[in-house]
Amino acid sequence: MQFALNEDQVILRDMALAFAAEKIAPHALRWDEEKHFPVDVMREAAKLGIGGIYIREDVGGSAMTRFDAALIFEALATGCPTTSAFISIHNMASWMIDAFGSDTQRHQWLPKLCTMELIVSYCLTEPGAGSDAAALRTRAVRDGDHYVLNGQKQFISGAGGTDLLVAMVRTGGDGPGGISTLVIDGKTPGVSFGANERKMGWNAQPTRAVMFENARVPVANRLSEEGMGFKIAMAGLDGGRLNITACSLGGAQAALDKARAYMKERKAFGKRLDEFQALQFRLADMAIELEAARTFLWRAAAALDRKDPDATMLCAMAKRFGTDVGFEVANHALQLHGGYGYLSEYGIEKIVRDLRVHQILEGTNEIMRLIVARKLIEGAR
Repeated sequence: MQFALNEDQVILRDMALAFAAEKIAPHALRWDEEKHFPVDVMREAAKLGIGGIYIREDVGGSAMTRFDAALIFEALATGCPTTSAFISIHNMASWMIDAFGSDTQRHQWLPKLCTMELIVSYCLTEPGAGSDAAALRTRAVRDGDHYVLNGQKQFISGAGGTDLLVAMVRTGGDGPGGISTLVIDGKTPGVSFGANERKMGWNAQPTRAVMFENARVPVANRLSEEGMGFKIAMAGLDGGRLNITACSLGGAQAALDKARAYMKERKAFGKRLDEFQALQFRLADMAIELEAARTFLWRAAAALDRKDPDATMLCAMAKRFGTDVGFEVANHALQLHGGYGYLSEYGIEKIVRDLRVHQILEGTNEIMRLIVARKLIEGAR
């Protein structure tokens, strides 16, 4: 376990911080207001190796670690958590193709995914299957060399603005053993998209339902064997939980930095805000919680890189703790700004709105507790 970054990791983090400061942060408020999906900027990020962070090199990936990814996504999120989060989702879905796809599939899709010439959405959640992912109902029926898909996915990030969909579908009976994974061209006849959802935050990426109506997808687009889909989905979510935690910490760090700067300038009762001991203590607690969450994230990322037996539990722990801390730190930063924190031009309220959903997606924080509790109970037997 490491508690200090090596020289290469510092360079990597600083590169992502510089990109966030120059290419993302100046536009984040406008993207949020206009609901703009900044694909062009994400493709610029991909030129730095961020489109395929932990994808193997033979298909254009950067072959970095989950630890490296955590550093990158936290840094990018200081500019805009929403943009960083979508890049993390793109990486997660691309990794599923890299990890579970055939050599033909990997070379078919990943070179363009790594450059983000193609971008991809991850399709698991359905109107009646959120936390209970094994209950999904989207059906894929074999018809010769194709599957015929019918059903609906819900809350799909990037849907309608992406080229590919990595979708979990039911090819067999009930339960997790009946689920398979298909890579679907977004322009396939029978694939359609709902309206862009009106959301509390995450406005710089579209969120839509995806509908399948007799959509024909080649059997050759299935990742691994039939019935492996639930395993693929869960394997992807371990890393996805780390990524979204990193995005929470990056957003919270940006909010903390804004609060520190504001407290040096704002005066009340004849003193600067940072001269009041009560507010100093609040600032200190925010920094302590953030550093604790970051240390936890690093531990979980290192465990996932090592394929530690407890990696899934540690990822769930880090996600529960880190996303709760991220939201609370951002919310305290808003409070320290007083009424100005509630105004959009200061950028704090956007961070609070963006980070709130991190406690829900990639498995709600209640589900994270369930994962941890089950592991603890199993270990006690």
